[in-house]
Amino acid sequence: MRYLLPVAALVLLPRLAFAQQAAPEDWPRVKCERYAKATAEALQRFGRTGLGAEFLARHEAFLASGCQGERDVCPKSPEELRLANALVIRGMNAGMASTFFPFGCPKGR
Repeated sequence: MRYLLPVAALVLLPRLAFAQQAAPEDWPRVKCERYAKATAEALQRFGRTGLGAEFLARHEAFLASGCQGERDVCPKSPEELRLANALVIRGMNAGMASTFFPFGCPKGR
């Protein structure tokens, strides 16, 4: 019986530590800020050559919405696809779910 408390502590302490490392309260805002920063860095690195006006406008609208807008940024050119892939990889490494990203090509586009 005297070992019950130390064993319980060993079991519960890692769980308590994990609970403290949970996502910030305003995780959607944090994700959007991280994504906006990643976007700026990627555009600086890769440039805008090959990125169409529609792609850039839809992407900017997503950012302006606080990353809550439509997910209809459809990469068509190789450069657009390269940027989209780089942003998804960077975002996934930062803990964003695959449903966060604005990339999608609706039928008929």
